[in-house]
Amino acid sequence: MSLTNRILIAMVAGILLGSLLNFLLHSAGVPAVVRDALDGYLVGGLFDVVGRIFVASLKLLIVPLVLVSLICGSSSLGDSSRMGPIAVKTLGFYLATTAVAVSVALLFAVFIGPGNNVALGVDTNFQASVAPPLVDVLVDIFPSNPVRAMADGKMLQIIVFALLFGYAISRAGEPGRRIASFFRDMETVVMKMVEVLMELAPYGVFALLAKLFSTMGIGAILDLAAYFFTVLAVLLFHALVIYSLMLKGFSGLSPRILLSKMRPVWVFAFSTASSGATLPVTLRTVERRMGVHNSVAGFTVPLGATINMDGTAIMQGVATVFIAQVYGIDLSMTAFITVILTATLASVGTAAVPGVGLITLALVLEQAGLPVEGIALIIGVDRLLDMVRTAVNVTGDATVSVIVAKSENQFDEQVFLSSRANHDEVLSDEGMLP
Repeated sequence: MSLTNRILIAMVAGILLGSLLNFLLHSAGVPAVVRDALDGYLVGGLFDVVGRIFVASLKLLIVPLVLVSLICGSSSLGDSSRMGPIAVKTLGFYLATTAVAVSVALLFAVFIGPGNNVALGVDTNFQASVAPPLVDVLVDIFPSNPVRAMADGKMLQIIVFALLFGYAISRAGEPGRRIASFFRDMETVVMKMVEVLMELAPYGVFALLAKLFSTMGIGAILDLAAYFFTVLAVLLFHALVIYSLMLKGFSGLSPRILLSKMRPVWVFAFSTASSGATLPVTLRTVERRMGVHNSVAGFTVPLGATINMDGTAIMQGVATVFIAQVYGIDLSMTAFITVILTATLASVGTAAVPGVGLITLALVLEQAGLPVEGIALIIGVDRLLDMVRTAVNVTGDATVSVIVAKSENQFDEQVFLSSRANHDEVLSDEGMLP
């Protein structure tokens, strides 16, 4: 059974069992000793322990995942002098679209208010830490001791250090290539750790939701639906409106043509929920169906799969506001700017595998002074949203690739305008279809 199906089954089972426990715990017909046993040993015992271990495991992977992924990504930038202008444009577009994505997500979430008047059985007495001045936030981005930054989990400092270290590797010749090879091996190991954690995700989801719904009941589905559809609305808006305006404004090309040729990529992205797994299909589509020359696509698409995580940034923006509203915490303007900055930089270090957005969400919540335990509120529907935001991510990869190629005269407009209708051709080229 696929991981997606197992998580969905765990989600439904957790909701049903939690709702049943909620009924039993509040039923006068159930003896008090039974209610105490259920509450103490099952809800407050087994489910609480498993859920807390799962959240701790998410936090465990933050530092190694961001550090290794960023070093590997940035070390590839300086391999060729011809990549200079292309790298600057590509990085600029990817970071700009991510900043726009999280900003739009925050605006939508504040306007819609998916977490307002929601009581999910959380401790509303949580006191957020006082947000530091914006100037201190900007200065604190740059580390004086990277080892201490990693020990203390200061992710913005780790991101800056990893970018500088990766760039130095790319300029260090043969010693740099040896170090880069080491970190690529490390990335493989860290990705295996993520895969192991994701295999255990159904158990964590089941425990978290069973405990959650045992305290709040089945009625909270409507509250989660508000969060779910808010994220979904922002994802669709970003994919269909923001990217279309970008493409038309910077290249003059038709967004309708690009979106029509993205359908086979969307299918694969939605089914795998992984930009990395979709990379061969995205690359072949951008080259053969959109007319981007390999000299550009070979750089922009793999880099996009590593650092362009607009869908993840959207989820983090909405989730941050949702969790703050549930806990009754007012976010200041400084906190909003911190979320935008953190989510934008964190997207650079987000690996292209399913479920990693939850890991980087933990660091966004920490930077905003919100409880990481709030992830439990949205994790049940995250897998469904993960599939949609992966489709948004690969759409951004293709859009930026076309814009950069057009600006560098590395673009065949006749191929882009062609009306080939055989969408399966892209998949069959990669051996994906018989």
